[in-house]
Amino acid sequence: MSIKTFDEISEYIISQYEFPPLAFVNTFGCQQNVNDSEKIKGELSMLGFGMAACAEEADFILFNTCAVREHAEQRVFGNIGALKKLKEQNPKLIIGLCGCMVQQQHIVDKIKQSYPYVDIVFGVNAIHLLPELIYQKLSGTKKILLDPVENMDIFEEVQTKRDSSFKAWLPIMYGCDNFCSFCIVPYVRGRERSRKPEAILKEFKQLVADGYKDITLLGQNVNSYGKGLNEEIDFSDLLQMLASEDGDFRIRFMTSHPKDATHKMIDTIAKNNKISNHIHLPVQSGSNRILSLMNRVYSIEQYKGLIEYAKEKISNVTFSSDIIIGFPGETEEDFQKTLSLVKQIGYMQLFTFIFSKRSGTKAAEMRDDTPRKIKTDRLNFLVKEQEIIAEQALQQFIGTVERVLVEEYIDDKKLYTGRLDNNLTIEFPGENIIVGNFLTVTVTGARKAMLKGVIK
Repeated sequence: MSIKTFDEISEYIISQYEFPPLAFVNTFGCQQNVNDSEKIKGELSMLGFGMAACAEEADFILFNTCAVREHAEQRVFGNIGALKKLKEQNPKLIIGLCGCMVQQQHIVDKIKQSYPYVDIVFGVNAIHLLPELIYQKLSGTKKILLDPVENMDIFEEVQTKRDSSFKAWLPIMYGCDNFCSFCIVPYVRGRERSRKPEAILKEFKQLVADGYKDITLLGQNVNSYGKGLNEEIDFSDLLQMLASEDGDFRIRFMTSHPKDATHKMIDTIAKNNKISNHIHLPVQSGSNRILSLMNRVYSIEQYKGLIEYAKEKISNVTFSSDIIIGFPGETEEDFQKTLSLVKQIGYMQLFTFIFSKRSGTKAAEMRDDTPRKIKTDRLNFLVKEQEIIAEQALQQFIGTVERVLVEEYIDDKKLYTGRLDNNLTIEFPGENIIVGNFLTVTVTGARKAMLKGVIK
């Protein structure tokens, strides 16, 4: 008779080890992957696994992978290769891969052919199956390598073991319908589907009750929230609903797509002091020609209009963005337009990347004649310009009094670091301060991307 219940599976797994088993989960990629890993750790903890500090100590090693850029995939394969020796030393070791990379059939085929010591493979929509997969492996199945499937179901009952006691990720939707020509996400995470607002509110209330102070709403495109639901609700409505809850907390969100960002969203942020006055709004390029090739479905003029409206409505608002350098066909003129936009907006932070060809996307088929050195030079120049812009922009905050969430104590510097409502970071001296609490800090200076301050 097969074991079917969670308790029976857990009991069986524990019985296979002399000591309580340890698991090591290594996460690559975005915040959504980090949240997925917290769910994986939650399931493993419920099964009786402890968490190992390193792979060498573990009975079960799982890599949660990213497919957005080629470099991330190369890192994963390099790390998998290093596990071969551990498997030889401990044949009972279970090695698993999950996440976006293995939502691609050619990657699963490569693992089958080149990494025979990998035992378990499953995609982004199969975390709830992990207990059964581990049971199958321990009960005699040689390998369980699931082929990629798109699953539109949302599983609300998966356990979560959060990495922080005061910062939490809260997914509100999954997948993406945008099909930007450079992006693999719609192919590996599927089409957009929103969680029901009552499920989000229930989880949010529990986080606040548990003392979480910094709660980030997650989605590939949070601005699309509400599509497919029976309820008449959009992202701005959800923000307002959550911000109306009692408690001492701050709401953040990512990622926003400019084509779906609205004045209503900006107005909602402006009138709620519990919503961070920071907006991550990926522009990708400052050239309308390149944006069209990217299938971004907005113009630079529309993008700047959103930024200007936000600056007018939200006090001390700050912006960050993503920039792709060297997209196929990008000319020096296109790059100069990007550079000009960066200077006009005055971003506090940029996430810059050289174009990475992703098999299966439209951009992978485009002609790309720009030498790698030119792309690298453009990237380095942009990064240096951004550093100057951010350092100059920080000067406006000197002398202000800010609400700060204390995030870390740096022992060798005898300093605390924290984050302002607008996402800027600050360091300040102090004694016996509780990490994870809010306090008031006077900004006294700035150096590079970091503010300096003293407790008020």
